[in-house]
Amino acid sequence: MTVIPYKENTNSKKEQVATMFNNISNKYDFLNHFLSLGIDILWRKKAIRLLKKSQPKQLLDIATGTGDFAIAALKLKPTKIIGIDISEGMLKVGQEKIKAKGLQNVIELKLGDSENLAFNDSTFDAYTVGFGVRNFENLEKGLSEMLRVLKPNGTAIILEFSKPKVFPIKQLYNFYFNNMLPSIGKLVSKDNNAYTYLPESVSAFPDGEKFISILTKIGYKNPIAIPLMFGIASIYKATK
Repeated sequence: MTVIPYKENTNSKKEQVATMFNNISNKYDFLNHFLSLGIDILWRKKAIRLLKKSQPKQLLDIATGTGDFAIAALKLKPTKIIGIDISEGMLKVGQEKIKAKGLQNVIELKLGDSENLAFNDSTFDAYTVGFGVRNFENLEKGLSEMLRVLKPNGTAIILEFSKPKVFPIKQLYNFYFNNMLPSIGKLVSKDNNAYTYLPESVSAFPDGEKFISILTKIGYKNPIAIPLMFGIASIYKATK
């Protein structure tokens, strides 16, 4: 069963996800850092460190949102970072942030669909995705497209929520994710569905070994999963 934000709506998941992020774009950064207690920033930094050895010069950030992962990737000193997202609202916030920091020469954010990337084969040295793959309408198609635009031996870094399995982290996580988070998100964002969709989409996502199996099936090489904070999130790393 496909998890969608607006269950009474007949639009596709892709259209609904774009609408949802447009609705919460002005509050997204605040909520993201507040609800995660800022831990999401540390997770992104850890993910970026995994690319330090390969020093990618051309980097693609998928589901870039407001550009946090793209900005974090500046530590790698790349020549160019292109961030794409299906939400115009999120991109607008990100573009304003990048302009304020004077980063337009290095980071370019543009409207784009992860399942139909407007780039030639073997264009990028690496790609990153932060909390985006579970929102794909067709997960395998999106992963295949991202593999297509990677150069041979290029690196894929995917940061995504996962489901902790250890007591009492599992129980605390489930209570927070299913009770507190939707209430706070609804109050601040004014979108009744966005932060109910979040735990539902995480619950439905094939994390851990299941996701590794999907990456292997599609053709990624040497995929590994690195659990974060007792399995609250995971970094997946693979190569082409």
